[in-house]
Amino acid sequence: MDYRYTRQDLTIAVNGIRLAGWFYRPDTPQPSALVVMSPGFAAVKEQYLDRFAESFAAAGLAVVVYDQRNFGASGGDLRGDIDPHQQIEDMREVITWASAQAEIDPQRIGVWGSSYSGGHAICLGALDKRVRCVVAQVPTISGHQSFLRRAGEQIHAVRDAFQRDRAARYRGEPAIYRRVIAEAGEAGIYPGDDAQAFYGAARTLAQGWENRVTLRSSERASEYEPGMLIERLSPTPLLMLVAERDTVTPADLALAAYTRAGEPKRLCLLPDGHFDPYTRHAQQAISVARDWFVQHLQVQ
Repeated sequence: MDYRYTRQDLTIAVNGIRLAGWFYRPDTPQPSALVVMSPGFAAVKEQYLDRFAESFAAAGLAVVVYDQRNFGASGGDLRGDIDPHQQIEDMREVITWASAQAEIDPQRIGVWGSSYSGGHAICLGALDKRVRCVVAQVPTISGHQSFLRRAGEQIHAVRDAFQRDRAARYRGEPAIYRRVIAEAGEAGIYPGDDAQAFYGAARTLAQGWENRVTLRSSERASEYEPGMLIERLSPTPLLMLVAERDTVTPADLALAAYTRAGEPKRLCLLPDGHFDPYTRHAQQAISVARDWFVQHLQVQ
């Protein structure tokens, strides 16, 4: 059955800032199971996450979807700065907030993450056993391996840039930024037409999206290793969605990590590349995630 639901704007105080998001509430007589959602690297909630949340809510799930700190409508003084471990801590505080709400059943909380936040979902499922179900869509598995492949022959130059940035910040100079996608003659972190389309859409979907992140965000990303925790996730149920031609979060790394994960688990292979689960193959990505949450969070 399809449930009626409402969506309201939401702010949650976490770790010294306020996160801005949406709260989807299904029309159910009893406290609802909840899915916590957050965008990936340099993305915002308007980049198609509402499509997923609407389907989850229509299935009887409450949903909180929010912008990461320093992005979108959320707070944070150093805009465009990404710390994966801080983002995970923020997500844990969102779960704490949700667990205190009368409309939410704190024993039935799941997390959904995609790309960078897909890695967060794996970490959170491994570390925080309040999480009863995990969906990791095209997740970051190894920042180091992804960095080696992306940097290629430029790896020493990139590492030198990281160190120059550290020295500059130590002297009190402003943070150095780089483009997310190519613009005005500057190269972006993500090449390719699919990345241009995905991140370029943020300019029209979300007010004030900026095509830049701090250089130290890339350094932190190169050291982020969610795959090291995947064997600690079981017995929390894991659904992993992998795009067969993904080179952003390489498919071979995701598949190798999936084999190391314990049961219960399910693998969903999607065609094409990293950004297609949000758009071209969204219906399949949405439906399999919805059904996984409904099953394991025991939605009637």
